Amino acid sequence: QVQLVESGGGLVQPGGSLRLSCAASGSIFSRYAVGWYQQAPGKERELVATVAAVASGGSTYYPDSVKGRFSISRDNAKNTVYLQMNSLKPEDTAVYYCNFNPPRARWGQGTQVTVSS
Repeated sequence: QVQLVESGGGLVQPGGSLRLSCAASGSIFSRYAVGWYQQAPGKERELVATVAAVASGGSTYYPDSVKGRFSISRDNAKNTVYLQMNSLKPEDTAVYYCNFNPPRARWGQGTQVTVSS
């Protein structure tokens, strides 16, 4: 069974940066499309970044809300996926989760990102 463990969240001021990490066990991330998902208070979970499987070229996709500010990457040797978040805004405040894209693993605990002055 795949286990996902997210880390790296925290409190940051507007304009700041964070790097989130997602470590997977029980599967090999590089074989699949993987995504980072954001769930803000009172809202549904939504995809904010995805990277295709290595065999499919590893292309990335971001919605307009984070394009140019967020960047997803992999470390295949560590079976880990990262989300570099720059120029953070208060509206980025949410719990961030990783999963396959489309999601098919049990959700991890997520990591809280709070953007506030």
